[in-house]
Amino acid sequence: MADSLLVVDVGTTGLRAAVVRPDASVDAAHYRRLPPSTPFPGLVEFDAAAMASAVLEVAHAALAEGGPVGAVGITSQRASTIVWDRNTGVPVGPGLGWQDLRTVLDCMTIAGEHGLRLAPNQSATKLRWLLANSGDLSGRRLAFGTVETWVAWTLSQGELHVTDRTNAGLTGLMDASATGWDLRAVELMGASADQLPALVDSTGVLGPARALPGAPPIAGLAGDQQASLVGQGCVRPGLAKITFGTGGMLDLCVGERRPANPGRGPHGTFPIVAWTQAGAVTWGVEAIMLSAGSNVEWLVEDLGLLADAADSHTVASACVTTDGVVYVPALLGLGTPNWDYGARGTLLGVTRGTGRPQVVRAVLEGVAHRGADLVEAAEADAGVTIEGLRLDGGMSRNPTFVQAVADAIGRPVEVAPVSEATTLGAGFLAGIAVGTWAGFDDVAAAWRPSAVVEPSGSTDRAATRARWAEAVRRAERWIPELSAVDF
Repeated sequence: MADSLLVVDVGTTGLRAAVVRPDASVDAAHYRRLPPSTPFPGLVEFDAAAMASAVLEVAHAALAEGGPVGAVGITSQRASTIVWDRNTGVPVGPGLGWQDLRTVLDCMTIAGEHGLRLAPNQSATKLRWLLANSGDLSGRRLAFGTVETWVAWTLSQGELHVTDRTNAGLTGLMDASATGWDLRAVELMGASADQLPALVDSTGVLGPARALPGAPPIAGLAGDQQASLVGQGCVRPGLAKITFGTGGMLDLCVGERRPANPGRGPHGTFPIVAWTQAGAVTWGVEAIMLSAGSNVEWLVEDLGLLADAADSHTVASACVTTDGVVYVPALLGLGTPNWDYGARGTLLGVTRGTGRPQVVRAVLEGVAHRGADLVEAAEADAGVTIEGLRLDGGMSRNPTFVQAVADAIGRPVEVAPVSEATTLGAGFLAGIAVGTWAGFDDVAAAWRPSAVVEPSGSTDRAATRARWAEAVRRAERWIPELSAVDF
């Protein structure tokens, strides 16, 4: 009988462990909330030691309920940064979350003085900050890692100091070909090669998780978006997924050929490593929406228009159209394709007859149109037509929103059977390594959408998209000083 897999899935505000069965079902899930702290606006920190304890807690709980497993997969938020002492296993300072912006000026200085383009949401300048601001570190054997590195270290009781290229590619420290670390960049961060984790495959046996019963091997590593890509069966060129969570991420599989642009493409997407197996890289492109579900949270928590996020479907369904109201979801600026940090959320077309249903529907449709922006940008930068688009994340459970996505994109969309496909994807990667599945063809065959939603065809899509483009134009450059910032 094929083995089940344990997956540890660490997000931005909490973490879970669950058992993935050979039939691709998810069982015995245990969750622990672990939100980061914000000691000052722009700073996002987390307690890495508390994270390690919580990982062990949920992993043991999942195994106690779900039974023994053949391997362990790890997936996590990307680019969040930890530095610890190899001898004691104790972090030297706070973990710095991927949203942390304390190194914005460092990024600008490094670009100006050295021509190295880094963003504050990458790990590189976070590592630099920790090395410079964690007291006297002389004589200490330091280790740097992102969250999956820290989890593997914790589960292996210090035997494994590893990362895979899906995560390393978001640090700003890996070379463009994904063959190794960029030692010039490492040196500019004040770090050394011996502080870096070993680069390993996304699927492959790495070493035992000695902190767990039976010491099952750790056999799968992936960043959260790449795990979601695999979890939704997007394992051949032309298949893509959009995760609509707090923000939104589109990831498109493009195959063995690296995208032409070494950095951000002309349409605002980025090349990513989708996964590696036996040293071979499968590439993708990624398009980013800075705020998606956070717009619905705004309706609930700040405006009080909704009792909870699920209420958005009921309220929006009370009207057939927005009656001309358009909302641009730019609460944190606009990502792909615009990359305008000074853009701001904009509500247009409001009349005396505009009510709660129209506003709520406009918010859902605005996020859907941003999804269409991501699709168009990814296809343009990758030179690949998206043959199948799959949706996961909390907003994928909202039928009104999913229909709006299909209408905005003008093609069918498939809804993932689980709202968070990251866990399933990490399970697939670990399972391929130990024979639960023979390979990625089995992963593709396991895809079973919970729904396929066709465009309604009730609106003039070209006219609607033209109006949307005009609304975006009006939302842009609202704060010129922030619009001038670019990474």
